[in-house]
Order: sequence, then structure tokens, then C-alpha cells
Amino acid sequence: MILTCPNCETQYFAHDSTIGEAGRTVKCAACDHSWFVGQGEGLAAASGRGAHEAYRKRVRDRKTRASRMAAIVSWAVAACFLVGVLGGAVLMRSRVVEAWPQSASAFSALGMKVNRFGVEFASEDAERFLDGTLPVLEISGEVRNFTKRPRRAPLVEVRLLDDDGVHIATYYAAVAQAEIAPGETAGFSKRIENPPFEAFQLELGLVDEGEAGLESAQANVTPDLGGNP
Repeated sequence: MILTCPNCETQYFAHDSTIGEAGRTVKCAACDHSWFVGQGEGLAAASGRGAHEAYRKRVRDRKTRASRMAAIVSWAVAACFLVGVLGGAVLMRSRVVEAWPQSASAFSALGMKVNRFGVEFASEDAERFLDGTLPVLEISGEVRNFTKRPRRAPLVEVRLLDDDGVHIATYYAAVAQAEIAPGETAGFSKRIENPPFEAFQLELGLVDEGEAGLESAQANVTPDLGGNP
């Protein structure tokens, strides 16, 4: 059995035979305190200590579960907040890109289309013809403001490609109106005289003047922003 000094709580192991059925008085070696120990007392003390240890284990388990649940709730709240922020950014990505143009590449990498200008192509047409003996490529069309506020008109980028889709040359066309009212359209046209003979395809896009100037500088050409070359 295990004996515990009632004065200093020092514990000792004693064989049942040393206590006997009638019990005996024992003395603590640590504090010299003496007390009487009956045959079942050590067992009861051990049983009490076992119950106390079981209770403390239950308390520790409850605290562990509570801490784990608090951590799960904290992560869940943080995840919901992050999802809300990202969801808002996705839904309002046009506004985000308008305020922070560099984010357009991130949305594009996720496969999300972004239109930071608030205008889209309403119609487009391309025609090749001869003006006398001069070959001419004329591109025309309209852009529409699909938002609920006036929008500054961007430039229309005309990219000429060869039969394999390789880029050959870039031209820019100004929209007829500098500002487009909500729901309204504005026209554009571009006359390219003597276009590259290997040009078989074209792509239209929207850019601002700064981007047009940068691309032209990198290509070491002068940006063509007017309706005529």
C-alpha cells in the first residue's frame, strides 16, 4: 500500500504485511510526524488518490477539447473572413483592377476576365480594299459603356498577326468621344495604308495611352493614335 503523511504529504510504499490486520503507528522520516494506519486506510487513500487523478484527467481533457475547439473556431472565423474578402475582390474585380492595374495579371492567371475600362466592343468590322493602287486595311466599330457611370474612352489596340498567329505589327485607334455616358456607344476607325502583306488576322483590345506609349517605346516605334497613319 501507499502511505501518505498527513502533515507533509510525503508518500511511502509499505507492504500490507507490515501494517497487519490491527494496524500500527508509523512515523514520517521527513517531518517526524507519527500517525496510526489501519489495514484498509492505505487502500482507501490510494483509491481516493486514484479518483482524484481521474477527476484531474477529466478536467485536463475538457481543457484540451475546449482549447482545440477554440482554435477550430478561430481558424473558421479567419477562413470565413478571408473567403469574404476574396469573394468581394472577385465580384468587384473590375473596380479592384481599375484602382490597382497590376492585379489584372493575378485575375487573368485564375482564368477570370477583367475589364478595368468599363467599356466593351459593341461591333467591329475590318475591310481590305484598293484606294487606286494603294492597299488599305480599314478597321471600324463601336465600344459601349456597360457601367452606370461615365467612362473615359480607352484606345483601341489593333494587332496584326500572320497566318500562324504570330504578332507582326500594332496600331492604335482613338475613340470618337473622350468620355462615354452610361449605356452609350462611341465609334472608332483605323485606316492602315499599305499594311504588311503577311498580315492575315487581327485582334482588337483596349489599352490606355500610357500602355500604348510603353509598348511602342519597347518596340522602338512611334505610337499611332490618330484615325489615319
